[in-house]
Amino acid sequence: MTMSKTWEASLLSKDATMQDAIKTLNTSTIKLVCLVDSNFKLAGVITDGDIRRAIVAGKTLESSVREFMCFTPITFRASDTKAKRRKAFEAHKLLYIPVIDEQSKVINIDISQSISVFAQSNTVFLMAGGYGTRLRPLTEVCPKPLLTVGSKPILETIIDSFVHYGFHEFKISVHYLAEQIKGHFKNGEQFGVDIDYVEESSPLGTAGALSLLPMQDKPLILMNGDLLTKVDFRELLAYHVSEKAKVTMCVREYEYQVPYGVIQADNNEVKQVIEKPVEKYFVNAGIYVISPEVVNRLEKGSYKDMPDLINECLAHNEKVAMFPIHEYWLDIGRMADFERAQIDFMHNF
Repeated sequence: MTMSKTWEASLLSKDATMQDAIKTLNTSTIKLVCLVDSNFKLAGVITDGDIRRAIVAGKTLESSVREFMCFTPITFRASDTKAKRRKAFEAHKLLYIPVIDEQSKVINIDISQSISVFAQSNTVFLMAGGYGTRLRPLTEVCPKPLLTVGSKPILETIIDSFVHYGFHEFKISVHYLAEQIKGHFKNGEQFGVDIDYVEESSPLGTAGALSLLPMQDKPLILMNGDLLTKVDFRELLAYHVSEKAKVTMCVREYEYQVPYGVIQADNNEVKQVIEKPVEKYFVNAGIYVISPEVVNRLEKGSYKDMPDLINECLAHNEKVAMFPIHEYWLDIGRMADFERAQIDFMHNF
C-alpha cells in the first residue's frame, strides 16, 4: 500500500452535486471521492461506478451526492498495520480506502499495491474496416481511421488512450484500404504494443469480425475506430466484471427538445399541454466489453452487427449492462464532426 500525496484533491463537501463529484474524479489521480463535512469528518464516499449507476438510475448532474453515495465505507486508522490493510484491500476488492483519525477526519487515502500492476492483458478490438462514405472526398484515398485529427491519425490517438490505461494487446479489423492501415501501424512495435490484423474479405458488420478471432478466455473491449474519448478504460473493464454482464455497452445521454407544444390526452380529451419539452435518451457510444463466451459462440465468417448480438443475449436472458460516459466523447461520422474534432483535440489530448 502507498500513501497518496494528492489525497486532498479527492475531498468534496457532502452537500455537493453529482456534477461536482464528476469534476473531482476527472481532475484527481485518485478515483475515489471522499465526502466530508466542514470539519473534514468523513460522511461517505463515491466511486466512478457509483456515478455511472446513478446516471443509469435517472439521477441528474444537479442531484445531491447524498442520493447515491456510500454512507458506510471501509476505512483505515493510521495505526492499522500493513498486513491488516492488505487483507482489507483483498477482501473487499478495493483500490482506495480512506484513512481517518479518532474524530473520523480524513487524514489520507491509502492506495492498494494492486493498482501498480498496470498492464492489462485483455484484448482491444478496433473496428477500422469501414468505407467512411460520409467523409468523402477525404476518405476516397485515405481510410477514415487514418485521417489526421490534431497531430496524428484518429486510430493512433485511440491506441495511445488505451496504452495510457495499460492495454497493449490490439486486434484491428481492416477491409477498405487495409494496406494503408497495416503499413502505418505494422506490428505495433513502434507504439510499444502488439498489433494483429483481422482481415475481412467482405464486410462482416460491427460484431461479425469477432468471429474470426481465436477462442477467447477473458473479456475484450470492442471500439469503433472513428471515436475520440477520454473514457477510463480500466474503469470500464472493472465495471463490466462487477456487473457480471455478458455485454457492457457504453452509452451517452442525448437530449432532444421537441420544437412544439406536446399534448397529453385521454381519447379526445386534453389532459395537459407541455411546451417544448426536453426528451432524454441513452444512445449507443460505439464501445463495448464482451465476455469470452459470447465471442466464442459466434458463427465464423457470419455477418452480424452489435445490436443483433445484444438482442440475442437479451433473448437468452443474459445481462447487458450500460456504462454511461460522462467524459469527453465524439463520434467522427460527418464532416462537421471532423472539423469539431480538430478544435477539441487541442483541449482534450
